[in-house]
Amino acid sequence: MPLPNLHHLARPGLVAIPAVALVAGFAAAAMGADGWRDGIWIAGTLPVLAVLLAEIVTSLRKGDLGLDIVAALSMSAALVFGEHLAALVVALMYSGGQYLEAFAERRARREMTDLLSRVPRSAMRHRNGGLEEVPLDEIAPGDRLLVRRGDVVPVDGTVEGGRAVLDQSALTGESMPVRLMPGDPVMSGATNAGDAFDLVAERRAAESTYAGIVRLVEEAQRSRAPMARLADRYAIAFLAVTVCLAGAAWYLTGDPIRAVAVLVVATPCPLILAVPVALVAGLSRAAREGILIKGAKPLEVMARIASIVVDKTGTLTEGRPRIVSIRSRSGLVEDEILRLAASLDQASKHTIAQTIVEEARRRGLRLSVPAQTVETPGDGVEGIVDGHAVIVGGRHFVDRRLGRTASNEAAPGEPAGAVSVAVAVDGALAGEILLADELREGTAAFLAGLRRAGLQRVVLATGDRRDIAAAVTSDLDFNSVRAELTPDEKIMVVLSERKYGPVMMVGDGVNDAPALAAADVGVAMGARGAAASAEAADAVLLVDRLDRLLPGIEIAQGARRIALQSVYAGIGLSLVGMIAAALGYLTPVQGALLQEAIDVAVILNALRALGLAPRPVEPGRPPAPVASRVQSGQPTGSAKGASGSLT
Repeated sequence: MPLPNLHHLARPGLVAIPAVALVAGFAAAAMGADGWRDGIWIAGTLPVLAVLLAEIVTSLRKGDLGLDIVAALSMSAALVFGEHLAALVVALMYSGGQYLEAFAERRARREMTDLLSRVPRSAMRHRNGGLEEVPLDEIAPGDRLLVRRGDVVPVDGTVEGGRAVLDQSALTGESMPVRLMPGDPVMSGATNAGDAFDLVAERRAAESTYAGIVRLVEEAQRSRAPMARLADRYAIAFLAVTVCLAGAAWYLTGDPIRAVAVLVVATPCPLILAVPVALVAGLSRAAREGILIKGAKPLEVMARIASIVVDKTGTLTEGRPRIVSIRSRSGLVEDEILRLAASLDQASKHTIAQTIVEEARRRGLRLSVPAQTVETPGDGVEGIVDGHAVIVGGRHFVDRRLGRTASNEAAPGEPAGAVSVAVAVDGALAGEILLADELREGTAAFLAGLRRAGLQRVVLATGDRRDIAAAVTSDLDFNSVRAELTPDEKIMVVLSERKYGPVMMVGDGVNDAPALAAADVGVAMGARGAAASAEAADAVLLVDRLDRLLPGIEIAQGARRIALQSVYAGIGLSLVGMIAAALGYLTPVQGALLQEAIDVAVILNALRALGLAPRPVEPGRPPAPVASRVQSGQPTGSAKGASGSLT
């Protein structure tokens, strides 16, 4: 029977009816009104039985066959054969058990519910020298907002005017507040833990990080675990065993009360109580660690992952080129080389060009307005800066412009596969700016943790060049490295890994979306990543940190293990009790009390999933610079001699 029906059945009023009837019946018996006693107990049982029968009919129309039928049979049989107290106890225990399950599930969903309850409804916007409170739907990119102490950041944006101190624990699990300076990006959903600051909106509320997280949470709460559906299929077998055992006890002994006792002991079954509670508790615990899993189904599959396929750029690495060194080949100092290059690069929208401009601004360098700029797509840009002829681009491009012979030799100490941006001033090579993408922090420890978690295979799948992929993985524990892949070929890598067991794919870009959808479990990097990848994925890391995935896997394994423990223990104890009842060692009332004790035990055991703690990550080697994305169409040479382009 679907969980929403259980929640409906477990409303407090339905629990109160048999509870009041139980007390009133004993009170009537104490006053010598035995006739009233039985009538009161029957009256207390019938409302629960009526609601239960209505729920069973609704479930059967949907094709669901659950163990609620056993509860209906036991109550009906007890009433027919005059075991009115047993019937009432079953009604009380069953409705109470469903109420307990609903309470446990609400407790298990706490972290996800907290995310939903924190959604802001309005924001304070600067307008015409004053402040106005406006609904979130009216906020547009470029609006300047005031975020007061204690406010939840309503939209994605950047800090403007003053420093911000933000509590991101609800999103990322980080307990320590983060301090942001003017110009730093702010993720919606964080709480202002410091003084009020201004925020310049970058996205509309519906497009912001927190809105996306809320949509994912709502989708996760609507899901149903495959183990719960598996429990429904087992319910048919358990129902058959229950009916056969009850019938055999009646037939062999001629005592129908034994059959009633068997039915009572089997009501309700821990199989349908413990599984959803444990898995939903796992979902909530994973959300606390910064990984939002879209439902119980991917959580259960995640616990059985045998292979993981990882994208490189933006997943294994930061995905953003960073300047690692500036080398002068003339009398110019490093900052002047950077200033001239950044001034010219203001005319280009290329990622590497913008990285150079941002670094110059971060260093406080004064940038000039370039003139007579000419950009050669895929190669570089040239123009006039402060009266000097400046050329910025890949080595081959600059060498050709200077009339020099192109060289594939790497600069001394250049990281393997790094992008080298040459800078020429007034017809002479002035210097080189080296950029590299970096491995995410803790990558080596993360891969070692995957092995400890029992994963058989770890595969790198990237569209980047083979030499760059080799540079990335030279000191990392990968079973296979696949490079120069198209999105279609990434799907084939995922499908080929299926022979080892369920496959997880981790990626961040639009080109990863097909492979994420093809995997048994797709994981997207960062809630602010490409919308296509987040949509196709089964789980989303709320921050761009690959190491958050390992706790998610360990929590999924623990939640599934706890669910199975509860099922095996609960079913085993139920079968023992049913046999004892069939042999005459348990009366119907004793059987009902025994089964309720079993139900409470398995639900409490399932709630242990809320306390699952990932194993501490062993410190790994510090991240080393690795290859950056290099434009196609450029001569590559060796890994060390690869020259990137600027545009």
